[in-house]
Amino acid sequence: MSKHILITGVSQGLGLAIARAALGQGWAVSGVSRRLSDEYATLQREHGPRARFHPFDLNRTENVKAELFERFLPFELPLHGYVNNAAVAYDDIVTNLDAARLRAMYDVNVFTPMMIVKYAIRHMLFTRVSGAIVHISSISVHTGYKGLAMYASTKGALEAFSRNTAREWGERGIRSNCVVAGFMETAMNGKLTPEQRERIYQRTSLKAATSLESVAASVVFLLGDGAASITGQDIFVDSGTI
Repeated sequence: MSKHILITGVSQGLGLAIARAALGQGWAVSGVSRRLSDEYATLQREHGPRARFHPFDLNRTENVKAELFERFLPFELPLHGYVNNAAVAYDDIVTNLDAARLRAMYDVNVFTPMMIVKYAIRHMLFTRVSGAIVHISSISVHTGYKGLAMYASTKGALEAFSRNTAREWGERGIRSNCVVAGFMETAMNGKLTPEQRERIYQRTSLKAATSLESVAASVVFLLGDGAASITGQDIFVDSGTI
């Protein structure tokens, strides 16, 4: 079955990999990022109208309805899935916590995704679609890393939100899951030194970074019909982090 999937953070990294994997299934993708990257523009050239794009900064929580749904995702365009991938990281030790930076991170990582879920579910109900929601979480929620307490708290909030969303809307055929990703080679982790990366990877069973393609394939599986009985779950794709 052909599907239409909304994916945030498609300009690079994991979001781009998810978009590529979804398009490879023959699905349509509505991609959202602050800017149109050369890499996503290439996908548009390769897949034509199946690779849509809308520039949107997720710190504009109050504009989700007007800018994303009324302008970019009208009811005439059925929505089968939403992938909450975009995120920002505010890394520091807790004793240096800055309230303004914390609020800004929660806007992007938690509050705007929650609002998108609100309108995505309304869209699915209006168009009678049994849709799927996938949040990208982080292994930092489940095992501690110095300097990641604030970031991990945003992902932990999403995991709780996802489980309760699944309970609330399951009877209408709407599923919600999280993919708990391990440390990947992405721009978000670009500040880490080779030594820091190696210490992180040594905490995994595979002694390696988590593959972007593996995470993307897991997301696509959860969006598909083969995952029709999976909801309210946290699926770990983390190279066996211990």
